[in-house]
Order: sequence, then C-alpha cells, then structure tokens
Amino acid sequence: METIKADTIEQYNRFFGFQTKHPLVGIVHFDGSIPQPEYKMTLGFYALFLKKTTGCIINYGKTVYDFDDETVVSFAPGQTIEIHRVEDGPAPSSVGLLFHPDFLHRTSLAQKMNQYSFFSYASNEALHLSADERIVIQDYMDKIAHEIEHPIDKFSKPLIISNIEVLLNYCMRFYERQFVTREELNNDVLVRFEQLLNGYWESGMAKLHGLPTVRYFADKICLSPNYFGDLVKSETGRTAQEYIQNKITEVAKNALLDPNLSTKQVADILGFQYPQHFLRFFKKQVGCTPKEFMNSATA
Repeated sequence: METIKADTIEQYNRFFGFQTKHPLVGIVHFDGSIPQPEYKMTLGFYALFLKKTTGCIINYGKTVYDFDDETVVSFAPGQTIEIHRVEDGPAPSSVGLLFHPDFLHRTSLAQKMNQYSFFSYASNEALHLSADERIVIQDYMDKIAHEIEHPIDKFSKPLIISNIEVLLNYCMRFYERQFVTREELNNDVLVRFEQLLNGYWESGMAKLHGLPTVRYFADKICLSPNYFGDLVKSETGRTAQEYIQNKITEVAKNALLDPNLSTKQVADILGFQYPQHFLRFFKKQVGCTPKEFMNSATA
C-alpha cells in the first residue's frame, strides 16, 4: 500500500476534497465519504480527531484499534497512520482539528506542546469520552471553526491558539480521569512492569544490553513509551525513569553487600558500560559512594 504524504494541511484537504480556509489550521468533518477504503498517510502537522461512530480501523505502529463511539485519538507530525474501512460497518463519522507546527511559532503554546504527551500515544490508547466530555471537546472544535470562518483580524490567531490550548488541556484532564477509572488495568501493568524489571537483571539482560530503558518495558507491555510513562506517573507519583533508577539502586545495594563482588563487577552486572558511570549514579541516588555504603553497612 502506497504511503500518501500530507506535509501540509492543503495537501491533506486536497486528498479528502475539503476546502482550505487557512493554510496552517483547520477543522475537518468526515461523514462517511472518504476517497479510499484503505490508505496510509504520513502527517506533517498535529491532528486530533473526535470519533463519533464505529466504522474504521486504525493501524499505528504495531497496534490495531477498532474505534468505539466517542473517542479521541491524536497524531503528531511525522507519524504514519493506516486506515481501513470496516466491511459492512457504519460509515465513520468524525471531526478533526489540524494545526501545523508553524502556526505555533512565537506563541507560548509552542513551548508547551511536549507536555501533551498523548500526541505520541498509540491508537489503542485512545481517549474514551463520557457524554459530557464529548460536549466539551465538540464545543472547542466549534469555537475554533468559528474563528477560522471569521474574517482574519489581529485577534484571530490569539483566539484560535487559546482555544486549541484549552481543548488540549481538557484532553489532559480527561486522560487523567481515564487513568483513574482504569485502576485495575493499570495495576496489572505495574505488576508486569515490576516483574520485567526484576527479570532484567536475573536473566542477565543487563550485562548483554546495558541499562534498561523506558521504551524497552513499554514495548514489552505493548504500550507507547509516552502512555506507559504517564500511566506509571499517575499510579506511583514517579516517572517511569525514576522508577527504573530506584530499582537499579536497590539491585546495586544488594549486590554491593556481596563480599565476592567488586565494584567493577557490580557495575557490569547492572549494565553500566563504565565503572565510573556507576560511581556517579550511585553517589547521586544514595548520597555516598559505593565504598562508603559498604563500609557503613559492615560497621
């Protein structure tokens, strides 16, 4: 299947037959009429869709997601998505917000985009909305659409930017709610994370592949790194990286108490490429050197 490149909103609109009313921002409506039942597309801009009915499947990376009613799914520039119509299914209906990174230049929102980590979530990590939440998202989509339709003046861009920011903040709030309401599922993820962490050193993976990364565990649990990190932070109050570092420290302390292991051997077991990196890490985490720790433990 050929991949369609939509680097600009104009290219995207041309493919779907939409009118371009602003080159850097737009609201699009899908009512079931799409040019192809299947296609792959690489986006050059941010896209956030409020999906109202079933009717299509999105492949993003290694994940497949069959949409339910009232979901939000988001994509960042550079991501490739694959769309399939569900055979004999209802026509997909959705409204989408598109905005190019260039539209954010010299705005405070440009500096905040990294905090909206859901743009890098996988499609099976979509935001499922309540009826009230859907109304909020739809309301801000409508406000943005109204401003795009309004004759451009000095207030146009600030108003559009502020409405986009509020919409994204509501999505953050609703995702936080979703983490809470999926507590049982989240706990299962944390249990699996802890098991994988323990197994990483017990199996000798660290000696072969070095220190563990957030991406490694996210892939093992079949979540995107951003979603996995946000889930861990929501459940534990610590980032996934902090969680891993705490586990490294715990394993290091136990290993240092083994009289048969030198500091260099402990560093190797943990996955540090150089012993001096381990020394710096341990001093930062514990507040003393490995040697000072061993001396205090045996005093």
